[in-house]
Amino acid sequence: MSDLPDYYFRTRDNGAFVFRVDAENRQRRLDMEQIATVNIRNGEIKPQGDRVLSDADLAAIKDWMDERQKLLNKREVDDILRTVDHLNQTAHWAQTRATDNQLERVTDALLLAMHDLRGVLVRRKADRLNTETKD
Repeated sequence: MSDLPDYYFRTRDNGAFVFRVDAENRQRRLDMEQIATVNIRNGEIKPQGDRVLSDADLAAIKDWMDERQKLLNKREVDDILRTVDHLNQTAHWAQTRATDNQLERVTDALLLAMHDLRGVLVRRKADRLNTETKD
């Protein structure tokens, strides 16, 4: 069990619960003690109860938060690129296999979502172009 990390992070939507891992105790069993809660969105680290986190605890938590944020950012872009693929598959489905009833169920929702997305993308592109012209 010596290959286990010193900390375990139980992820949740906006961060994680942080546990210290202890595999070197008298009973030779794995113990995990919650030491903190972290919030990725606002960078907050809350010690569990009256606990005071050591410099090593804080360094490990901050390193995890940095790596987690990088991973979430990468996943976000990957999710959007998968959405592009899904939109292409949806167009093919609508053109080749969708029944009139199926199209009736999804057309308005798809058109509104795509109109909204198009508006956002056009505005953001215009903002970027205006920024580039000023530079």
